[in-house]
Amino acid sequence: MTNQPPNTATDAAPSVRAELERLRESIDNIDAAVVHMLAERFKCTQQVGRLKAEHRLPPADPAREALQITRLRQLAESARLDPAFAEKLLNFIIAEVIRHHETIARS
Repeated sequence: MTNQPPNTATDAAPSVRAELERLRESIDNIDAAVVHMLAERFKCTQQVGRLKAEHRLPPADPAREALQITRLRQLAESARLDPAFAEKLLNFIIAEVIRHHETIARS
């Protein structure tokens, strides 16, 4: 048995390399769009945080968060995305939003 390095994309046929490049360009574009959409979302949630702080509302809203999780799970299912993954992602985002709201409330 020889110790050969694993195959890499450069070992693939030119047509396979071209298809990989095309798909990776699409992935890069989607990643950029996701980052920009998250930035827009956080701009809105910063405004929510300021409004909550101004009116002495709590940083977290568990009822709203539960509704959003249910909604996002349904959207994920209809988009054929794993709802558990979508929920984990939203929980991560919600935790960051709450952290921002707590920071705003303290300032």
